[in-house]
Amino acid sequence: MRMRSSRVREGRYKPLKEARHEEALFRRRALAGFLIIVVCLVALGARFSFLQIARHEEFSARSDANRVLTRPLAPARGLIYDRNGVLLAENVAAFRLEITPEQVHDLAATIERLGEVVPISEDDVDRFNALRKGKRSYEGTPIRLKLSEEEIAKFSVNRWAFPGVDVVPYLTRSYPLGEEFAHTVGYVGRIDADDLAKLDKGEYAGTTHVGKTGIERYYEERLHGEVGYEKIEVNADHRPIGEPLFRVAPKPGENLYLSIDARLQEAAEAAFEGRAGAAVAIDPRNGEVLAMVSVPSFDPNLFVNGIASVDYAALIEADDKPLLNRLLRGNYVPGSTMKPFVGLGGLELGLRRPEDTVLSTGEFFIPGQSRAYRDDVRGGQGRVDLVQAIAKSVNTYFYSLALDMGIDRFSGFMTRFGFGQPTGIDLMGEGSGVLPSREWKRGRFNQPWYPGETVIAGIGQGYWVVTPLQLANAVSTLAARGVPHAPHLLRAVQRGVDAKIEPLPPPPPRENVIERPANWAAVQQGMLEVVRSGTARGIDAGFPYPIAGKTGTAERYSRTGTEWTSISASPIERHQVLFEAFTPADDARVAVIVALEAGRSGAHDAAPIARKILDAWLPGDQQRQAELGAGGSEGAASR
Repeated sequence: MRMRSSRVREGRYKPLKEARHEEALFRRRALAGFLIIVVCLVALGARFSFLQIARHEEFSARSDANRVLTRPLAPARGLIYDRNGVLLAENVAAFRLEITPEQVHDLAATIERLGEVVPISEDDVDRFNALRKGKRSYEGTPIRLKLSEEEIAKFSVNRWAFPGVDVVPYLTRSYPLGEEFAHTVGYVGRIDADDLAKLDKGEYAGTTHVGKTGIERYYEERLHGEVGYEKIEVNADHRPIGEPLFRVAPKPGENLYLSIDARLQEAAEAAFEGRAGAAVAIDPRNGEVLAMVSVPSFDPNLFVNGIASVDYAALIEADDKPLLNRLLRGNYVPGSTMKPFVGLGGLELGLRRPEDTVLSTGEFFIPGQSRAYRDDVRGGQGRVDLVQAIAKSVNTYFYSLALDMGIDRFSGFMTRFGFGQPTGIDLMGEGSGVLPSREWKRGRFNQPWYPGETVIAGIGQGYWVVTPLQLANAVSTLAARGVPHAPHLLRAVQRGVDAKIEPLPPPPPRENVIERPANWAAVQQGMLEVVRSGTARGIDAGFPYPIAGKTGTAERYSRTGTEWTSISASPIERHQVLFEAFTPADDARVAVIVALEAGRSGAHDAAPIARKILDAWLPGDQQRQAELGAGGSEGAASR
């Protein structure tokens, strides 16, 4: 009985123990679970606090980046005017097609389909790919510029099929006077891979064009301006929503006023009548370039939005080389235009006096040699002094003088007038020409110098090479009685639409290169006689001011049998011909040079062109002199 009752009690208490054990186990598990939950909540709270507090600015910026787009605003490029306010380069409103790469799923397929709606050439695609490398994926990159109204309408109808592609307004460059200023003002072109490597990407964000040649390139920093930006709210498709949230307006580039006179430039180009060559007109008092023409020229507007391959090939293959800037890179043998400088050198170095004479018999011989150096006139001109030698262009006088000078003193003196070196004009790509010297020949040919080479250097031939600008600079220095002024084009700037036009001071003159004024007077007298009784007589007929000038005829081409090797079809136009002049002779206000690649003589071909340029310059000068006279009279009356 006892055993039975004990078993009954054990059976009665066993479930009670198990229930207590399970309850304790549950409590332990619940506590553990609670602790885990607490730990997770604490961790979640810590993480939430870390993200919302410690990294708030970072994630806020990321959020804004998805919601707010920063868009660069390209500045308006500065305008370019001539000295009288004639517009030479302007900005014209146009539309372009832009693609934002990150919004396009298949870029190649999109461009291909886009080409079915708006014509897109291979050149357009190549330029697009080159530009895209320098931009961020969310920045728009132009693929077609200067859309027509018809093209805009076609794209607008199909706009839904091209996410990430937009028509964007912009300002494009235009050159109203076209060919007249192509080699001076230059042109802008699309930014390419080479440009991207040189330019500051921040400063050129949103800009598609940059100066390539001429003034456009040299003064790129002045013309470009400062980029602006705006913040705009966008939707999931990166489409703008409402007005910009914040905007910093771009600062337009400076407007430039050049020293060039558009009317004189036009007259100079017309005077050539299509003949290949160059002309320069400079104010000797300050170095301002009044006109500079290279013929033939080209239309710079072709290059602004990318020239077609066919058009470019036509310019490159043209026999008359319209892309060659003859002003800066043209190589001309100066011929007799050097004689006034050589004569002046003889006076300055004490080797000659103005009254000293030389006998011209038609031939000149270096002592001890049998080779004859000829005069232009068979039998010679008899005894001539400096004035007569310049007026009649007597070779013998300058053969003898150059030989007496020797090549070292000869080249040393010519350096004073800037020969053999760039003038420093505010344009890129200027050549140096060749000033004959012992050092130059040794460096070029590794050969010694011979006396015969000095003799022909005295008449501007042999190794001599000048650029038209270089010769104009030298003539300008001579016209200014030996005071060199660096030739320059920029005359004034305007920093803002309503700002005043600010004249810029010209570069300071350098030291006078002529030591004795009497020597200059003797050379000037010879150049006056050139147009009165010499090789260019009559060229001053009816002109109110005395003109000092000198012709040059450089025999560059030789005869093989009955054929002349020349760019000219006519055997009588086998020479390079030049003319240099300044007026008024006593107090020059303009110096002009004309260089033609083919002609009979400087007097026959180049001098008439120079006279037409002077005729075009004259009315403006007379008006300025009248205004100065009126101002002086008013000042005297007030005193």
